[in-house]
Amino acid sequence: MHRFFIEDHQIVDEQVYISGENHEHMTKSLRVKIGEKVELSNGKGLEYIATVQEIDKNQVLLEIIEKTTNSSEMPVKITLYQGLPKATKMDLIVQKTVELGVTNIVPVIMERTIVEMDKKANKKIERWQKISEEAAKQSKRGIIPIIKPVVKLKNIDKEFEKNDLNLIAYENEDDSNLKKILEAHNKVQKIGVLIGPEGGISEKEAQYLKELKAKSISLGKRILRTETAGMAALSMLVYHFEL
Repeated sequence: MHRFFIEDHQIVDEQVYISGENHEHMTKSLRVKIGEKVELSNGKGLEYIATVQEIDKNQVLLEIIEKTTNSSEMPVKITLYQGLPKATKMDLIVQKTVELGVTNIVPVIMERTIVEMDKKANKKIERWQKISEEAAKQSKRGIIPIIKPVVKLKNIDKEFEKNDLNLIAYENEDDSNLKKILEAHNKVQKIGVLIGPEGGISEKEAQYLKELKAKSISLGKRILRTETAGMAALSMLVYHFEL
């Protein structure tokens, strides 16, 4: 079944009214037909199965026939703080970490960041948010992970305060101690993971982050690309909390 995210206000007396981009996608790309079943999610954990009742040029009317609770979300909320990479690498990072279960993604300007974001930031965030929604649909997530505004590393303390535990993937960390750290913080509900851009995290930055009580971790004996590191860290957290 095709899957769509909807807002609660679109539901009236067990009927769902879909217009705008979703209407265009349903009628022109997917060519849904009357009587066809689709999956709907309110992005807050509620799931619906609905059948198409009416189709016109402005909206699609569906009737809810089943209501369930989404069970695909991780037991902890994970925010990825991603040092901004070059070119379209961020597209891949957003797509794959959303599939793996990330809750929020915060692009971070760091010492070794090369890309310029000032004039293009809003448009890029809009594109990344669309990628997040598509990945959330594909992986049957119960929420659409949010791509937050770009922050500078010097201001990340305010972000870190929102989490119970903050981790930094640092290539100069010899001790692969993620398991021990997680076992020592077994009641955490919110985790932050910071990944450096190409070139990694500088010693000065690592020291600053440790002063903010972030825990430095190794992702293994091999050096990972920035677009791989976030996926690796998320995979390790999925294994710890879900498998």
